[in-house]
Order: sequence, then C-alpha cells, then structure tokens
Amino acid sequence: MHYIWKEWKENIRGKGLWLSLSIIVLISISILFRSSVLSFDKGFYVLLINLFDTIIYFIPILCLFIGAFSIFQEKEQKTLIMLLTKKDNFSTFFVKKSLGLYTVVLVPLLAWFFLYLLLLKFNFQLDMKGYSIFVVAITCLAVVFLQMGAAIGSFSRSRMQIIGYTIFVWFYFFFLHDFILLSFLPDVTHENVKLFSSAYFLNPLQAVRMFLETGMGVYSFGHMSRLLQAFMWTKPVFFLLGNLAFWLMVSYSTAILFNRKEGYE
Repeated sequence: MHYIWKEWKENIRGKGLWLSLSIIVLISISILFRSSVLSFDKGFYVLLINLFDTIIYFIPILCLFIGAFSIFQEKEQKTLIMLLTKKDNFSTFFVKKSLGLYTVVLVPLLAWFFLYLLLLKFNFQLDMKGYSIFVVAITCLAVVFLQMGAAIGSFSRSRMQIIGYTIFVWFYFFFLHDFILLSFLPDVTHENVKLFSSAYFLNPLQAVRMFLETGMGVYSFGHMSRLLQAFMWTKPVFFLLGNLAFWLMVSYSTAILFNRKEGYE
C-alpha cells in the first residue's frame, strides 16, 4: 500500500499520466463522434473495433514510457538506495513498484472506460459481454507494456537510453516481429505450424487482437482449413494468458538480472 500511495503522489504531480489519459480520452471521443452515423444495433461493435485499432498504437508506447521513467526516477532522485537500505531488496522493490504502477495507471483508465460506456448508451445498443472483453483486452495490453517499461527503466543508464529502448520495443512489436515471421511463412507445414503459431502469438498485440475479435464474434473459426485449425491449436484466451505470463516473467527476470546499479550508487 505504501508503494501504491507513493506512486500515486508522484504521478499526480507529474504530467505523464495525465497526458497519456488525455490522449486516450480525446481518441475515444473522436471515434465516438465519427461513429455517430452508424446503426443503433450494429454500430457498437464497429466502434469498439475502430477504437481498439486506434488506441493500440498509443497505449503500448505510453505505458512503456510511464513504466520506464517511473523506475528510472527512483534511481535518478536517489530514493531507490534509500528504499533498498531497509528490508526490501531490488526484486521485492520491483514487484511492489510494478503493483503500484498497475494501480495508478489502470484505475484512471478503467474509470474512463466506465464513463465512456455511459456515453455509448445514448448512441448504441450495448453488449456488456463485448464491452467487458474490450476492457479486458486493453487492461492486458497496458499491464504487459507497463512491465516491459519497468524492466527498461531498471537497466537504463540515462533518459536517452530509455527513449531508444522504448522506441525499439514499440517498433519491434508493431513491425519487426510480423515481418520476421513473414520470411518463415513459406516453410510453414502441418508439422511445424504449432511452433509458428506460438511465435506469432508471442506478440502481445496479436494475442490481444485475436482475443478481442473472436470474443466479440468479429472473427469466426467456422469452415477453417486443416492448417488454420492446427494454427489455432488452443483458444484465444489461452494464447492471451500465456502471452501475459510469458512477458511478465521475462520482464521481471530481465529487470533483476540486468539491473544497473550505477544509476543509484
């Protein structure tokens, strides 16, 4: 609780969290206005997909920066060494700091999407299951990239390094990951398609997108080819949960193993 309160006080005085939330709010309202011409009964799903396709470009990089600078600020202001002189070691500090980050970022984000649901009620026929799936997808996306950002902040020596690492991670998941897999696409067979599928869904953007689109009924698994059936060898929710667990563990391990003590010694 101490870390959550500390994180909240630091972010409420800063501009990063409020700027990020303002961007999400403006994008959401803009999509709502653009979707006002859609039908009352079907426009709800179109709006959510369009909103997701837009904010998916912003939430990852915003969460990466928030997580990275939050950890780096502890080293820069020499507060980390003060915390580590008490009973906490770095691994315990990192877990508590991560929980604080989740709370501070997700509570305002979820509060906005609750308010946004009230706005949608006046324009569209609501589907609470579909909206819940949308909110879960956004939450998982934010958690994964917050944790990656925290790992970046733990081993970066300067703000310029944070910017460089963050842009690289964002660029990798949006472009490089799929581009690399495309080069292996001609070699995909029934024997190795599950391995290819696992690599494909290691990209959190793809795992979240598939979970959202199948959960809302936009993408159907009916009449699939044998190869596509083998590609989707488990349910999208399990791909998402596996992706979430994998990247949280990788980010935590990376932060612990490559933590730069020079920043706070």
